[in-house]
Amino acid sequence: MAVMRKSSVVNFFVYLVSLLPFWVLYRLSDILYVVLYHVVGYRKAVVYENLRNAFPEKSEDERKQIARKFYRFLPDLIVESIKMRSISAAEAKKRIIIYGNEELERHFAAGKGVVGVTAHYANWELGIHRLSLLTDNPVLIIYKPLHNKTVDTIYNSVRSRFGAVMVPMKQTLRKIVAYRHRPHISMFVADQTPMHRDSDYFIRFLNQDTLVYTGAEKIAKMTNFPVVFCHIDRLRRGRYCCTFTTLVENPAEIPGHGITDLHNRFTEDIIRRKPEWWLWSHRRWKRKPKGMKPAPDTSYRKDDQKQVP
Repeated sequence: MAVMRKSSVVNFFVYLVSLLPFWVLYRLSDILYVVLYHVVGYRKAVVYENLRNAFPEKSEDERKQIARKFYRFLPDLIVESIKMRSISAAEAKKRIIIYGNEELERHFAAGKGVVGVTAHYANWELGIHRLSLLTDNPVLIIYKPLHNKTVDTIYNSVRSRFGAVMVPMKQTLRKIVAYRHRPHISMFVADQTPMHRDSDYFIRFLNQDTLVYTGAEKIAKMTNFPVVFCHIDRLRRGRYCCTFTTLVENPAEIPGHGITDLHNRFTEDIIRRKPEWWLWSHRRWKRKPKGMKPAPDTSYRKDDQKQVP
């Protein structure tokens, strides 16, 4: 009960702030940028360490420029996420242009479900609203519950406003089995950091041994649903585009961890092209190999069959 009361109070405050027009929210973002970057230096040590390890070939000035752009984008992401609490369907549609939606419709028309993968890149939160408004078929958002129950409750109430079904990771298989006979999309944010008990598979990702989830691959192979990448890109302040690309048509035919390797290479290529829109403040590499041999370096190949549009 205490969690519910606290969630209601915070949720009401978030709602009031979300009613502010975008131009006011962006003025608040300008102030927040100064506070985060120049005053408190929010997770600067994490951001710069991540950038040094990911881009050793870049100069210190180049990495600082990426960091500055990231910190300029981060408060925009925060206020835009707050705006999701009250944004209209028409406004959400206007904020993200869709490309490649015929890929989804092709799979749905064949009576198939879709395993969607995306990353903490650009405004993935607003992408949940846009995806929910794109199709009448069920949209399942696979998420990792937060330790803070109040924040977790608020996030889920916002994300599900236009019909998205929020599915905790541990309930993924049960929920997808329930939808297996009808077209739907299950969206995985695939660049999260797993616990060692949840995965033992490492790849080379941005020049580092990286523990990755294999859940999307397991579900795809079990159901033989096609794997589609949802690439959200930032065009300018408050404006995005989302491109759907089918990475794998028949997952059951892909051996080993080929699907996991493929969607992580796809993600890495996106980050290398425009690194400033990725969540560099995330402690992505806190899990290290425990006496196991890391996977071969398959995470960045310029001759990949699939290229970022």
